[in-house]
Amino acid sequence: MLDYITQIDFNILYWIQDNLKNAVFDLAMPFISFIEEGGMMWIALSIGLICFKRTRYAGFAILLAMGLDTLICEGIIKNLVCRVRPCNQVDDIIMLVSKQQSYSFPSNHSASSFAAATAFTMNIRKKLWSVPVFLFASAVAFSRLYNFVHFPSDVLAGIILGTLIAVCLCYVLKKCGFRAFLERKNIISLESE
Repeated sequence: MLDYITQIDFNILYWIQDNLKNAVFDLAMPFISFIEEGGMMWIALSIGLICFKRTRYAGFAILLAMGLDTLICEGIIKNLVCRVRPCNQVDDIIMLVSKQQSYSFPSNHSASSFAAATAFTMNIRKKLWSVPVFLFASAVAFSRLYNFVHFPSDVLAGIILGTLIAVCLCYVLKKCGFRAFLERKNIISLESE
């Protein structure tokens, strides 16, 4: 079964290389992957949100979701599954980024991006802001395919896992009274959502 999924994954990756490869993406996709390395863009967004009382809770939620995601994806699942990255299985692709030696499944870039985007969306008043946030998260996920460092199933699993982690975390924080505690202590504004 895994061999069948891997074959489909490779077919999709080669289709991307054959049909979507272009000079603009050759510059943009490595850059997008780079600025998401270590969650830099999401951490910057979180710090910006934390600076304002009305958006502070969203900033906290993003950081917590990303931390939990990294623990689950990088610390546990990757080391249990031990799937070799596609770039380390073939020699016929010109790499735009350096080959990574860590395991492939799931894509933590995708998982952390969707965890951050979901936590952001669940905790802001103006939902329209979630559009560019999810567009960036989607660009990060696609960059992992374009750069040939993850299989499509890695990316899909990362998207699902990151989203579920953020939804569950936000639900638990609300139910255990963390949000109400921060409001009582005047750390966040009553207007935050």
